[in-house]
Amino acid sequence: MLDSAALSVYAATLLVAVALPGPGVAALVVQVLGKGARRSLAFAAGMTLGDAVWLSLAVGGLAVLAQSFHAVFLAIRYAGAAYLVYLAWKLWTTPPAALGVEAKGQGQRPWRSFFGGLSMSLGNPKVMMFYTALLPNLLDLGRISLSSYAELVTATEIVVAAVLGLYVVLAARARTLFTSPRAMRVLNRGCSTAMAGAAVAVVAR
Repeated sequence: MLDSAALSVYAATLLVAVALPGPGVAALVVQVLGKGARRSLAFAAGMTLGDAVWLSLAVGGLAVLAQSFHAVFLAIRYAGAAYLVYLAWKLWTTPPAALGVEAKGQGQRPWRSFFGGLSMSLGNPKVMMFYTALLPNLLDLGRISLSSYAELVTATEIVVAAVLGLYVVLAARARTLFTSPRAMRVLNRGCSTAMAGAAVAVVAR
């Protein structure tokens, strides 16, 4: 098992890394602003799982191997960016509706949103660099046991879920300021532009 000091340092560093705004956080916030908190939970869950996948690769000694498959992760990154562009288009073209009123055709299957968040996390350069470059400096990955791995996964899921959950709550509260169809149109198109910008950021890095 990991000693409490090492686990605390890891959790604190991860907390800062996740809290710092990046393409993933921007995509989640825009998703909440455009579609509401409930519709964005699957997206956040996918992002959270993505961190666990990268942690598992790092602990399993596969991070270097994963980096060598540059084309695969480049494809994942472009898939995530393409999904963001799709969301941007949907937000731009969705008929505006007052808060709490569902716009016809606005529904999105949770599994699509989940895999969108997962691909966003797997292809996010910020997440990738944390687990492949920074994590080995925080922990001796060669001495991680199965119980230590379980502790790390648990800590990772708790920290990432807590931070993303806070962003969801804050974005949902900000969304309550837009209560008319006209305001929702402005919000949707602003979010659409921001989502497209996040897609560009993912591809450019």
